[in-house]
Amino acid sequence: QVQLVESGGGLVQPGGSLRLSCAASGFTFSINAMSWYRQAPGKEREFVAAISGNGGATNYANSVKGRFTISRDNAKNTVFLQMNSLKPGDTAVYYCYANSLRYWGQGTQVTVSS
Repeated sequence: QVQLVESGGGLVQPGGSLRLSCAASGFTFSINAMSWYRQAPGKEREFVAAISGNGGATNYANSVKGRFTISRDNAKNTVFLQMNSLKPGDTAVYYCYANSLRYWGQGTQVTVSS
């Protein structure tokens, strides 16, 4: 049974940082590319970042490039999203996604506000 469980969301002030985690189980994690998406209220879900199975390749949305970093620990079946210099426009529910399985996590709320 595939499971993706996100954690690490919360309320942070503008300019602050958060680190999201996504714990995976039920599939061979190390051979699967993983992604983070986000959905703000009233908007469509959008791509944030992706990482290859071995972690050697990454890709970012232009809106987060230079501020967010995606990484993974295949020994712990976990993918991370380090978010720095957060802006109010980053407020959204953040979802973990297993690309080849087309499987979504339940999401974690990130709110950037003073």
